[in-house]
Formats: sequence, structure tokens, C-alpha cells
Amino acid sequence: MSIKIENLTHVYMPKTPFETIALDDINLELEEGKFYALIGHTGSGKSTLIQHLNGLLKPTSGKIFVDGTDITDKKTVMSEIRKKVGLVFQYPEYQLFEETIEKDIAFGPRNLGLDEEEVLRRVKRAMEMVGLEYEKYKDLSPFEISGGQKRRVAIAGVVAMEPKVLILDEPIAGLDPRGRDAILKQLKKLHEEYKHTVILVTHSMEDVAEIADEVIVMSGAKVLIKATPREVFTNISMLEEVGLGAPQITYLMRALKERGLSVREDIFTVKEAKAEIQRVLKEGGQCHD
Repeated sequence: MSIKIENLTHVYMPKTPFETIALDDINLELEEGKFYALIGHTGSGKSTLIQHLNGLLKPTSGKIFVDGTDITDKKTVMSEIRKKVGLVFQYPEYQLFEETIEKDIAFGPRNLGLDEEEVLRRVKRAMEMVGLEYEKYKDLSPFEISGGQKRRVAIAGVVAMEPKVLILDEPIAGLDPRGRDAILKQLKKLHEEYKHTVILVTHSMEDVAEIADEVIVMSGAKVLIKATPREVFTNISMLEEVGLGAPQITYLMRALKERGLSVREDIFTVKEAKAEIQRVLKEGGQCHD
């Protein structure tokens, strides 16, 4: 499912002393089936933008088309749009409320009016996709499992509705490294399995490098660039100007080059770095002070 944004502007508290332009004439096209990472420093407009994509916020001006439907049109039935565009908020575990994990994940599909057989199929599939074994976890309370597992349950609840677009607002915030890696691995698996469009809001450049097809960089309520991770992370000066940066591995490769090792600088994942260093050492490259 594609999304097209035209001249989108959002102003908080207009015509007051607290007026703030959160989105400033945004134009953006998101292709069906791609994995997008949305990055930018705090206050750049990321969260405001994603809340427009399923109608939680209404624009001050501009239009948004979801699969060809103008969702800014007052005639549009937003409940139908929200079935297609799923949004996982930051710290989604705070939205868990049912007595068992199975019931919590089943809540959304049941509200879609599906029969119990289909609800169960979706619950089982969603739990499998986020790495929770159905028989082991279905009867547990969502409040007696770890933070990372709660996060998975919350994501599974949205996934079980089988949206065409899945938006995740900092889904790994506050997790330890193992929990972060596990969630990212499951998100990649989800994307490969469901073939939906994914928009991941994150502050972690390392996560972006590993998982995204394209990166959208926001700053000052505007979109600066939409490009591949390689194109974005080779423009380190632009990223640093807006308070961001490249993955740490990119800085490492630049430091090695400065020390005399003839490595490429457009490297931004550990896997690429390992292969590049092995190549250079095999060819007899030397590092010197």
C-alpha cells in the first residue's frame, strides 16, 4: 500500500503565543512493500508526521493519500483506514490491558468482526512472527513477562490486524541490547513474511543501517532527504549539521583509513566492515601511524 503526502503542514496552537510549526510543507511518496526508517532529532516532526498517516492528527493544510484515498477528506471513513494503517506507539506495553496474552492480541482482530477461527489463526501467526511460542505464552498475563516480551505482545496485537502499513514509533526505546536486537530481528522477519510497508521511527543509526530499504531524514519540521542508507550515511556532514551522525562502524572505517589502511569509507554495517577488513588484510594492506 502506497502513501503520498502533498504540501502537508501542521501547526500546534495556531494564533497563540505558543504557535509551533511541527510540519512545514512536507511532500513525500512511500512505495508499497518497502521498509522505511524515519530519523531526526527530538522535535524534528517525526511523531507528528506518523500520527497523520492514520488520521490521529488532522493537518493544518495539505493532503495525504493512502492507497489512493484522500484521508484528509471529511467523507473518508477513518475506521477503514485504521484497519489498513497500524500504529505502534512508543512504549506500547503501557496499552496492554487484557488478563492473558492471547486475549490482548485477539482484541483487535475481534473488533474487525472476524470469526473466532480466523481470530485464532491471526493470533497464532502474530505470536510466531514476534517470537512468542503460542502454547507457552497464550495463558500468561501480559504483566508477568519481561519488558522486551511485553513489547512483542503489543506489536503482535497490531500485527494480528494484518495492516497493509505498519508504523512503529521507537519500538526498541528503553530495551537492553539483547532485547533491542531481538525486536529488530522480529521486525525484519515480519516485513519479509507480511510484505507490508513498514515505517520505523528510531534514533539508532545502527538499526537503520541494518534493516531499512530507504531512510527519511527530518529536521526543523521538514524532510531533508529520502534515500538509501548508503546515500544518507555517506553524507556525514549533513547528518552532523542536524544533530545526527552515521553508524559508529562508519566512523571506525574512516579512522582506519586515516591510519593508512586502504578500506572503503562507505561502510555502515558490521558485516560489511568485517568483509572489507578481511579483503584488505588478504591483499596485504597495512595500517601505519
